[in-house]
Amino acid sequence: MTAAVIDGKAFAAGLRGRVAEGVDAFVGKAGRKPGLAVVLVGEDPASQVYVRSKGKMTVEVGMASFEHKRDEAISEADLLALVEQLNADPQVDGILVQLPLPKHIDEAKVIATIDPDKDVDGFHVINAGRLAVGAEGFVPCTPLGCLMLLKDRLGDLSGKSAVVIGRSNIVGKPMAQLLLQQSCTVTIAHSRTRDLAEVVRQADIVVAAVGRPEMVKGDWIKPGATVIDVGINRIAGDVGKIRLVGDVAYAEAAEVAGAITPVPGGVGPMTIAVLLRNTLIAAHRREGLPPPADL
Repeated sequence: MTAAVIDGKAFAAGLRGRVAEGVDAFVGKAGRKPGLAVVLVGEDPASQVYVRSKGKMTVEVGMASFEHKRDEAISEADLLALVEQLNADPQVDGILVQLPLPKHIDEAKVIATIDPDKDVDGFHVINAGRLAVGAEGFVPCTPLGCLMLLKDRLGDLSGKSAVVIGRSNIVGKPMAQLLLQQSCTVTIAHSRTRDLAEVVRQADIVVAAVGRPEMVKGDWIKPGATVIDVGINRIAGDVGKIRLVGDVAYAEAAEVAGAITPVPGGVGPMTIAVLLRNTLIAAHRREGLPPPADL
């Protein structure tokens, strides 16, 4: 048996298309474009690539893109002042501060300063609390993208056994909350879980978000399970080339699983698409309009 490949790239393109239609309708009602402000501090190459990609796709769906690039030496006070300025800007519906930040800046303090209703990354503790109690808020983009792929593949998730490997605030914990809301039976596993392979082997759904290259082996997977691989790890390939691999040993797992996301081309493209979706919803809420139903 070879697993079906879950094409995150194609799903993300469809979601961006629906967002673009929603943006058109919003402009007609509100008389302005939804706006996404991205703050980039320093010269981190991966962050620069990601911010460029976000800016390009924001404009492609018809939104206003506001980029604020600041030198790595910016003081924490000046960065917090910039966030407050964006909170007060009526043209800005979503604020994203690109992580990681330089060591001298407290990331938690910066995130806490963002208006929770403009926190389209879903990292603010108020949005984490809203997710925990099932209230309306913003959910981190990567786990929400994973959930969309799972529902598209499996339909109703009710009653399924799910294991989330990883307990970060950005992916693991919110992913578990989302699966609980879908009436899954959820286990959060991590590096200290005893007999991790056996725990994973019980799961109908496996979400790997642990940041260790190809840690999850094929014989860890229950036959027919659906595997969502959130990991993006750079390892040495042939002749000094860098190869991208996930947290799951793809070739092995694909022989056992029912469906699996590839790396790249699986979860990755969903993150920016969901960010745009969250920004469009933020714009609707700020204008007192009902968000589009197909997002």
